[in-house]
Amino acid sequence: MIQKMKKKTKSRKESFMSGVMTLMISQIIVKIFGLVYKIYLTNRPGFGDTGNAIYNSGYQIYALLLLLSSIGIPNAISKLVSERTSLGDYKGAHKIFKVAFMLLTVIGTIGSLILFFGADFIANTILQIPEAKLTLMCISPSIVLVAMSSVIRGYFNARSNMKATGDSQALEQILKTVFTVLAVEVVAHLTSNNVTLMAAGANFATTISVIGSFIYIYKFYKVRKKGIHEEIQTTKPEFKDENTKSIISSIFKISIPISLTSIVSSVNKNIDSITVVRGLKKITTEAVAKEQYGILAGKVDTLVALPLSFTVAFATALVPGLSSAKAKNDDAAIEKRVKLSLLITILIGLPCAFGLCVFAKEILQLVFPNAAAGANILQSISFLVVFATLAQTINGALQGLGDFKTPVIALILGVIVKTILNIVIIPIQGIGILGATVSSQICQFIAFFIGFIKLKKMTKIKFDFNKFAIKPVLASAIMSAISYGIYYLLDFILPHKIAIMVGLVSAIIAYVVAVLALKIFSEEEIKDLPKGDKIHKVLVKLKIYKEA
Repeated sequence: MIQKMKKKTKSRKESFMSGVMTLMISQIIVKIFGLVYKIYLTNRPGFGDTGNAIYNSGYQIYALLLLLSSIGIPNAISKLVSERTSLGDYKGAHKIFKVAFMLLTVIGTIGSLILFFGADFIANTILQIPEAKLTLMCISPSIVLVAMSSVIRGYFNARSNMKATGDSQALEQILKTVFTVLAVEVVAHLTSNNVTLMAAGANFATTISVIGSFIYIYKFYKVRKKGIHEEIQTTKPEFKDENTKSIISSIFKISIPISLTSIVSSVNKNIDSITVVRGLKKITTEAVAKEQYGILAGKVDTLVALPLSFTVAFATALVPGLSSAKAKNDDAAIEKRVKLSLLITILIGLPCAFGLCVFAKEILQLVFPNAAAGANILQSISFLVVFATLAQTINGALQGLGDFKTPVIALILGVIVKTILNIVIIPIQGIGILGATVSSQICQFIAFFIGFIKLKKMTKIKFDFNKFAIKPVLASAIMSAISYGIYYLLDFILPHKIAIMVGLVSAIIAYVVAVLALKIFSEEEIKDLPKGDKIHKVLVKLKIYKEA
């Protein structure tokens, strides 16, 4: 009996961390291909920073309306379904899915129509970038399709099957990259590099990729539909059939606060698109202002967002993972998952921040060789990565534990401060665009700090400052010193780009060695990782850890 319980506990650990790894791998694919098409657009003659300004301004409005259309329902589904399935109410779980799917189809359709028919007003009045009108119209059909896809993803996430989300997101990004290049090249050829139409073509490629992703994930569900219905038949009769009105009420009760967090996050990004160009035009020309915003939105934000894509896996997996653990009153599982998730988040965020700061100029030269400007902007915003990744993971933990208000309140306070700072300091001569980087970091710090205090209060978890702060900072500093030293020396004897790449690869190696040497992970935490037992045996053989 004890042996069975140990096996069951072990399988739950592997299920949680395997799900995280599945999402991480998919996000790595998403960001690699996303970076490919960003590099292509930025370096493509006739597009560059001006094209990025048009493309990104339209895309951010689309992202905001997409969040409004989704109303946080995917995470609500993930939470509600995981609670039902953990108790054996498979019939109730599937009914939640069906009701949510119908609801999102209607709301998503409304969102698509608003974006399509309101494109002229949004582009001219809100963004003050008239060229963005066509990009908004081209991307508008994506809203309803993404909304429906997100319901299916939320349902399978709740069932500890992250493959649906991981594979569909990876496929969408691959298609987006391919069709973006094709669309822009065709438009450029037909219009003699008309930047407005090229930006519209890039956003139309998003719509095509979303169609392909929706077809995949819908078939994913259809293939498993028979097994799901067989599972439904095992639902015990004591579970009462909940009516549709009650389900919608439960969904909105959870989804609205969750959605507000995402909406405020999207508003946060749109604050830059609305205030940066306006503020910079007071101290420079409109052309320079748009170019500076293009650097921030097209290159810097893309690079800073990379680490967030890796840690979003924890935020996604923690919602159903902690909801299920809480439904079973499993406090030990809650503590382990929260601690391990935050530790890995720190170990991803910190070295990325150090790397972006130390290698800012070199990374831009490597990634955007034809448009490498912006090193000072990237350096000044680099440590946003630490606070943003932590806030993201903490929000997932809070939502999984049933606290949906704290993340949105914390972010609203951060966004208010950011907006004020953008308006006040961006127009100051000598600060300019750097004002946006400072305000963004302060915004994310506020969101992180408030969320962390509430998480500690809810869980009573104690965090070892040495383990969670001192050692990770030390490992990142060691990594930076060694890798930049290697790059600096090699730059005298090797081609510049090769020296940069060797320096970056040496950073990864140096960091892994530093983390292991400092023994930041406990033996139990290593064993909790996917293939953890095998990793632990290797580390024992290397005499880094002692044999248990």
